[in-house]
Amino acid sequence: MGSSENYDVENGETAKPRESLLGTTSSESDVLSCVRFRMIRDFVANARKVIFGTKLLVLFPAIPMAFVAHYYSLDRPWIFGLSLLGLTPLAERLSFLTEQIAHFTGPTVGGLVNATCGNATELIIAMFALRKRKIHVLKYSLLGSIISNLLLVLGSSLLCGGIANLNKQQKFDHADANTLLLLLGLLCQIAPLLFNLNTMEYSPKSDGTSILHLSRASSILMLFAYVAYLFFQLKTHTQLFESQEDHEVDDNVIKETASIGSWSAFIWLCLMTLIIAVLSEYVVGTIEDASESWGLSVSFISIILLPIVGNAAEHAGSVIFAFKNKLDISLGVALGSASQILMFVVPLCVIIAWIMGINMSLDFGLLETGCLAFSIFLTAFTLQDGSSHYLKGVILTLAYVVIGACFFVQHVPFDESNSNNLERVSNAVA
Repeated sequence: MGSSENYDVENGETAKPRESLLGTTSSESDVLSCVRFRMIRDFVANARKVIFGTKLLVLFPAIPMAFVAHYYSLDRPWIFGLSLLGLTPLAERLSFLTEQIAHFTGPTVGGLVNATCGNATELIIAMFALRKRKIHVLKYSLLGSIISNLLLVLGSSLLCGGIANLNKQQKFDHADANTLLLLLGLLCQIAPLLFNLNTMEYSPKSDGTSILHLSRASSILMLFAYVAYLFFQLKTHTQLFESQEDHEVDDNVIKETASIGSWSAFIWLCLMTLIIAVLSEYVVGTIEDASESWGLSVSFISIILLPIVGNAAEHAGSVIFAFKNKLDISLGVALGSASQILMFVVPLCVIIAWIMGINMSLDFGLLETGCLAFSIFLTAFTLQDGSSHYLKGVILTLAYVVIGACFFVQHVPFDESNSNNLERVSNAVA
């Protein structure tokens, strides 16, 4: 008859499609199965890009090994070491996922997302250290991350870029804003230290509450300054932060799209953040045992080892851009990360500690603050002429080695590591 309709022979009516026991037609079942298959296929494809899309793939097995070591209560130094190795690829993948989300949010919101999640590993470790009231670990890890970005990340980038581009002119711009922000943060760090030294000399019976109030007020000003910097960078003066390559027509950049969908990137971001939180708790809880077992001071582990793990993504990305002679981007990665930690993460921890009833000041100690000041001034002098060569990278890298050696030979007992008047202030407030 040429018709595609089916007829009931007995009643002469058009036959309805057969329904399944669940009340679903066969065509709907096919659609549902296709949807399920597509979801599974997309999940496998995204997992392949997220997990297998990094050269740090070899370190992923350390994550389940850390979980197993903690579950079976193995030696705590083993738990610390495995957790530290597991954090390395997670930090790099977290940076990758924030870049994927930035493709769907636009430049302004994307910049805020990168600014918020760029140092998520350091922030999570700091929050767990704060919750366990290990203020010395918190201060050491944040201080080490700043110094690592300024000397190790930037130094190795200038060194590799200078060697790879010996016969090319290496110029860069927009380092002034970050340098000024770092100097302001240094002032807020030095003021409580100098006030503390002056108080100990002329008022030895002082309870230290003035240092605490000064630190909290300075932290509020630092957060305000960082918000102003973000507004300056992302809204009013975006042209100052554009690299020279942005003014050239590059088809590869124009056609660049996200590798995974927005919701997939967000789900993977939440999953990675959750795993980082668990491993960070392991690291904070076992760092003293690892220090005692390995014969390394808590200060060396916190200032040198932890930041190297947390800055793995920034380090790799900065060096790659330096190889391509894109120093503007390399400086933006290194200086931007250091500025964010000093002007956002550190004061945020002070404010959160204030809310939690924990007394944390901006007095990081004489040796620690001195190393920070030297790192900022050395970086500022290195970048003042707007040009680069490999010798500058050598100087910055060697300076980092000297600071690392300083904390390597410093063996401060655990019960004296947090000696910045914390006990004195706590007793006074109580």
